[in-house]
Amino acid sequence: MRYTYERKIVTEILQGLRRKKKLLHIITGPRQVGKTTAALQIAEKWQGEVINGSADLPLPPGPEWIEAQWGRAVRLARKRKGSEDVLLILDEIQKVQGWSEVVKFLWDEECRNPVGLQVLLLGSSSLLLQKGLSESLTGRFFLYRCPHWQYSEMRDAFGWDFEKWIFYGGYPGTADLIDQYETWRAYVTDSLIETVLARDILQLQTVAKPALLRHLFLLACGVPAQILSYNKMLGQLQDAGNTTTLSHYLKLLESAFLVSGLELFKRGKLKKRGSSPKLIIWNNALISAVTGVSFEEGISDFSWWGRLVENAVGAYLLNQLAGLPYTLYYWRHRGHEVDFVLETPRDLWAIEVKSGKAQKKQGLAKFCQLYPEAKPLLIGHGGLSFEDFFLNPPVTSW
Repeated sequence: MRYTYERKIVTEILQGLRRKKKLLHIITGPRQVGKTTAALQIAEKWQGEVINGSADLPLPPGPEWIEAQWGRAVRLARKRKGSEDVLLILDEIQKVQGWSEVVKFLWDEECRNPVGLQVLLLGSSSLLLQKGLSESLTGRFFLYRCPHWQYSEMRDAFGWDFEKWIFYGGYPGTADLIDQYETWRAYVTDSLIETVLARDILQLQTVAKPALLRHLFLLACGVPAQILSYNKMLGQLQDAGNTTTLSHYLKLLESAFLVSGLELFKRGKLKKRGSSPKLIIWNNALISAVTGVSFEEGISDFSWWGRLVENAVGAYLLNQLAGLPYTLYYWRHRGHEVDFVLETPRDLWAIEVKSGKAQKKQGLAKFCQLYPEAKPLLIGHGGLSFEDFFLNPPVTSW
């Protein structure tokens, strides 16, 4: 099977597999954004044999599953000694308990006594992957991030305009369903959201109150790009426990690329401690599916549309800058507010989004007065156009 649209990660990985330095190659990212498709495209272009396996099973397999797949690849490589390396692809690797220790043992053996094996691992839980990588595989891997699809990709692959992308988000597998909103909504809710919550979080993490985690996710989707105190969340959620529990569950949702709670920007030792989070959903499709607001209703409600656009800006920054030494915050002080504050090793950016919502007070000016080193960036009316913002790499193109 041939896939017509190819994300740039395919070329990056193929180049990485051909480097002289022998490394494990690992792809991490949300579900349903094309990690498996990218792996299949890589397999199509690979000159040698390919062994492909997935641990995305109803019951998580044990470490012997990795050993079995690895053994198949090793036997094939020995038969083809002197030919192109055999490529072993293992999908949803984080589902296997103790996966990193098994991979470390087998990979070290391959490095000591090479038989001609290249390994590509895929995973959709950043928390579990990072734990395994930091504990067992330090110095043995190269990590590729496969984020949610951005505007340029949905435009080029499916001909979407900006408004469609803002509302329907960036899941390529849903593109053929958008003409039937209720069908599209049911698919996103049942096949995407429920799968991520059930398989990537609840099945693999110790969650004392699974209903609370689901309700927290639903609450976040109803208030995109809004600042909501933990105490206010406690008042809106049943059996909410305490703020520590909510903060932990928000981190779990972030590890599955669903929701992040941005912290308040404040310099000094007490920076960020105890601040109310600003809730950013990583893909606008999640918001539109959960809330049930149709495209026609959403685009005609200027306040709601403004929230969707602001959330899309935050989600774009989170997706594109993941893994870099950048941190995204918001700022609010005595009635003044800045939508996003981006701190990099060299610069401090104050970002304001102007779309369908009402004009705010002069938050940018006040922030720059308090932090003279900050660089202001206005996106939307009177500033950088939304198309220019979303079609170009963040920071380097500003």
